[in-house]
Amino acid sequence: MAPNPFAEYLVARRAQLRPSDVGLPEGGRRRTPGLRREEVAVRAGVSADYLARLEQGRDTNPSGAVIDALAQALRIEGRDRHHFGWLAVTSSSESRCPTTESVAEQPTPAIETIVRALHPTPAFVLGRRLNVLGWNPAWEDIAKPLGLLDNPEAVNLAWFTFTHPRAKQVLRNWDEVADSFSAALRRATMRWPGEDRLLELITALLAHPEFESRWQPQHIDDLISGTLRFDHPVHGHIDIPFETLNGDRDQSIVVWLTDQTQAQSPGLRLVRAVNE
Repeated sequence: MAPNPFAEYLVARRAQLRPSDVGLPEGGRRRTPGLRREEVAVRAGVSADYLARLEQGRDTNPSGAVIDALAQALRIEGRDRHHFGWLAVTSSSESRCPTTESVAEQPTPAIETIVRALHPTPAFVLGRRLNVLGWNPAWEDIAKPLGLLDNPEAVNLAWFTFTHPRAKQVLRNWDEVADSFSAALRRATMRWPGEDRLLELITALLAHPEFESRWQPQHIDDLISGTLRFDHPVHGHIDIPFETLNGDRDQSIVVWLTDQTQAQSPGLRLVRAVNE
C-alpha cells in the first residue's frame, strides 16, 4: 500500500494532464507523459524542490493555500477537489498511524430492525470494509444463486467481485462494479487508516491484477447509488438499481430496488404494491 495517497495523487494527476490542458504549448517530445514538475510548480507558485518533496512524501503538511494553488494548477475541480483536500489533510496522519486492531462489526439492533422491516424489498447491512453484516430473506433469495453467500460467515462484496470465479459471469457490468468497489476501499483507508483487517483485505486483493490496476489514489466512491446488471442464474438478465441509506458512522443499509427491474421472469417483482 502507498504510504502517502496525497503524494500518489499529485504524481498521477500531473501525468494525466497535457500542456495544452493548462494553456501551455505542446513543444517537443517528453521523456514522460504529462506536465513537467517545474511547469506545475510555476503555475502553483511554489518551488520545484518543494513540489518534489510533496510528491515523494517527504513533506506531508501543505498549507491550505498550497493545497488550493495545487488544485488550481492541476485543474482539480468539483468532487475531485474535495477529495484532493481530504487526501492532503489525512495523508499526514495516515503515514504516521500505526496498525490498529479492527473493531468487531455487528449490526446495531436499530439497523437490523430496519432491514427486517424492509422485507420483501431486498436489503442488507454494509460494513466499513464492504463486508455484509446482515441481510433479509429477500436479499438472500437473489444473492445466494449468484454465489455471494457461498461462505455466509464472511461475505464481502469486493472479495466476491475480484476473486469469485463466477463474478464476471453473473455481473454484466463487472468493470463498473469493480471500479466502484476498489474506489470505495480507497476511501475506507482514508477514514480508518491503519485498521488491520482493512489492510489485510487490501493486501490480499492486491495480489489480483484486476484489483491492483484499479488501486489508484484519484479514484474514490461513496457507493451511494448505482445499478447492478446481472445475468442471474434463476431470473436471467435483470438490472437492479440500488440506494444506500446511511446508518451510523460505520454501517449503512443498502436496498436493491427490484420493483424497478425489467426482468424476464414475471415472478421476480419482490416489492409488493401497497394494496397487495
